[in-house]
Amino acid sequence: MKIIYRKLGREKAWGQAYCGDNIIEIDPALRGKHKLEIIIHEAMHILNPEWDENEIVQKSRQLTRVLWKERFRQIEK
Repeated sequence: MKIIYRKLGREKAWGQAYCGDNIIEIDPALRGKHKLEIIIHEAMHILNPEWDENEIVQKSRQLTRVLWKERFRQIEK
């Protein structure tokens, strides 16, 4: 799975997943917990293409809460 950072304002999205290509696009403006959640969310679209959006949202939020509580953080440049 590859992550590409690209401004997604025109798409009105924070992230996008391209299942056939295993590519995730993430808006570079994202930071902190929200960034973690969107990366997990888009990865889950690729890993579980049969899941509906509500299931993806629910599970990505749960996993984000667990990881954030365990103090997983990205070191910003």
